[in-house]
Amino acid sequence: MLERLHMHMPPFSGAVEWLNSEPLGPAELGGQVVLVNFWTLTCVNWLRQEPYVRAWSQAYRDDGLIVIGVHTPEFSFEHDIDRVRDAIKTRAIDYPVAVDNDYAIWSAFANNYWPALYFIDAEGIIRDQQFGEGRYEECERGIQRLLGVEHELVPVESVGVEAQADWDHLHTPETYLGYDRGERLVTPDGTLFDARSTYSLPDRLLLNRWGLAGEWTIGPENVLLNEAGGSIAYRFHARDSNLVLSRGAGEPIPFRVLLEGEVPGESHGVDVDEEGNGLLRDGRMYQLVREHDAVHEQTLEITFLEPGAEAYSFTFG
Repeated sequence: MLERLHMHMPPFSGAVEWLNSEPLGPAELGGQVVLVNFWTLTCVNWLRQEPYVRAWSQAYRDDGLIVIGVHTPEFSFEHDIDRVRDAIKTRAIDYPVAVDNDYAIWSAFANNYWPALYFIDAEGIIRDQQFGEGRYEECERGIQRLLGVEHELVPVESVGVEAQADWDHLHTPETYLGYDRGERLVTPDGTLFDARSTYSLPDRLLLNRWGLAGEWTIGPENVLLNEAGGSIAYRFHARDSNLVLSRGAGEPIPFRVLLEGEVPGESHGVDVDEEGNGLLRDGRMYQLVREHDAVHEQTLEITFLEPGAEAYSFTFG
């Protein structure tokens, strides 16, 4: 990871489009301190980091900081530039964003992570890097050093899906559902890839295991529901449970979430009401659960009332 330090900032010439800005290159960035943020719109780690990046951009803009977001998609539906525009609007991002659908900028930086931060001095040299969440105070102090300023740290308010994880009680890892990176799936009657098949949930799910009920197609990056009424169940231990979802070109898909077979009540996520009802409209991360009381092991079950739902990955916080 250290080979990126002290190298010159690569160009952004591979962007397929720029949002919030005209294309930026050496002429526009010469002599400026730059913070480059690689992100993808469904990444929970980026969502929890973004309040800090947004606050730094606003607080240090007049001191000469230029923040450039680089949206490099993880899942195929994230190549849709309108979805990126929607994410920018939802997250109130007002700094330039380069759309990196071809991974050109990602490759030029030799980057491997979402999110990733690169701190570039006025000479265009990468002086620091941060992969994943954390080190917020250290990162902000580094920005101040590069700018030659000294201020109190910027106050940051994180709410909703941007709220920091409850790390002390987080015992369930991110889980991909498609077979390319999928793991922890329990299917009592076997698994079939790239073909419609009917699944049933096991009598009992162990911690950090998941299952399917109904007719699904397990593809390389997602599971696709073929008939209405299909469910996904996951046994987890975390305050928050999130699921990356998308759909085809049809109507929005209603869904219902249960915890331990009951409506979630006050433990509903921001995309679900107290009765467990939600609606799959856009391709993004949906927060299904935010535990209201003590965090404990429990089973989430999400049922889709219409076919066409595509589920990609569970994340937790």
